[in-house]
Amino acid sequence: MSQRILVAEDEMVVAFDLCDTVEEAGFEVEGPHAGISSAMLAFQKEKPALAILDISLDDGNVFPLAQKLAAEDVPLIFHSGRHTREEIKAKFPTAITLMKPCPPAEVLRAVNDVLDECEASRD
Repeated sequence: MSQRILVAEDEMVVAFDLCDTVEEAGFEVEGPHAGISSAMLAFQKEKPALAILDISLDDGNVFPLAQKLAAEDVPLIFHSGRHTREEIKAKFPTAITLMKPCPPAEVLRAVNDVLDECEASRD
């Protein structure tokens, strides 16, 4: 069974590129969600293995959703062009931050690293 990855990104070109990248690597994609409310609904229906989040979505800042995901032990990858790694690290110390534009290979490396780390911590 493939692992489910939630994608929340409001720039549609970037969103579909992210989804394609993750899907082509064999993961199941939930999204893309352009807003916090639809991403939250998807998360409530089924907990993802990982979430890739843009920080500024159509309906606001993603941090409240990220806090709920983190509280449920969902690993986070922030995909942002506006916030620095330091800003994000201060709020979410265990999250990974990828700065836009980010090559697909770097996105997949981050996804695999995070999921491998989760797997190792369960063993």
